[in-house]
Amino acid sequence: MNDMAGLDGLREFPMARRGFAMTALIGGFTLATQRVEAQAIQTDMAGIDAGDTQIPVPGGTLPAYYARPAKGTKFPVIVVCEEIFGVHEYIKDTCRRLAKAGYMAVATEYYARLGDLSKMTDVKQIIADVISKAPDAQYMADADSTLAWAAKNKGDVSRVGVTGFCRGGRMTWLFAAHNPRVKAAVAWYGPVGGQPSPIQPATATDYADMLKAPLLGLYGGADQGIPVEAVKAAEAKAKAAKKTVEIVIFPDAPHGFHADYRPSYRKETAEDGWKRMLAWFKRYGVTPNVA
Repeated sequence: MNDMAGLDGLREFPMARRGFAMTALIGGFTLATQRVEAQAIQTDMAGIDAGDTQIPVPGGTLPAYYARPAKGTKFPVIVVCEEIFGVHEYIKDTCRRLAKAGYMAVATEYYARLGDLSKMTDVKQIIADVISKAPDAQYMADADSTLAWAAKNKGDVSRVGVTGFCRGGRMTWLFAAHNPRVKAAVAWYGPVGGQPSPIQPATATDYADMLKAPLLGLYGGADQGIPVEAVKAAEAKAKAAKKTVEIVIFPDAPHGFHADYRPSYRKETAEDGWKRMLAWFKRYGVTPNVA
């Protein structure tokens, strides 16, 4: 692909004009996957301001969760892209961790138009009824709206990073190719391939040579769904176009190794990846508001 046409033109998609099925975020953890909640990290609210909000978008608002330091203003903004399971406690806690590090993190429920993820317990249903019906162009526009909200709520949109997990990792690749405000991107095991459709017309690899920001990819060598060879191919395509991309493969890590509420969690690998992510943001100008 040689342009961004696949991410433009929301009016092509009837789904863009649907009503909103989900008006509030999930309380607690998703019900749609096996959970080991006892091991989940719980970040306290000391020194931060965090909570639910609503992001204005054409036709209504989308529910979202934000977290930022309690004191100050003009915080660098991190757009947090959810897994397929919605903005539940794990994603919210990730935002709080970023706030502790000096960032304003915002996780928007991009799938709210299509279904109430708080009530869905079947992964196949989520993919068929929600994920596969979500236009990439709409997601990009809603992420743009998230940045517009952040700019009006103590965010500094001259310092923007994006990160995401699983499906959100894919959207991290796309948003880094879409919005020139993004200075740094970190994709956690985001799929780089897949079967295109009229509303999801391209893979992350298709956009690898159009990245507008340096991208760090954190992947598991034991991931059964994302071949290392495919990730390396996306990296090679980006580098051939003189884009800054660094792929880190953790040899023994499975898919979802950062998801601390699931059996796939690998503590040491997750912590290593987190340190790499923060260092990547700092290296490329998304510096936190801390001494």
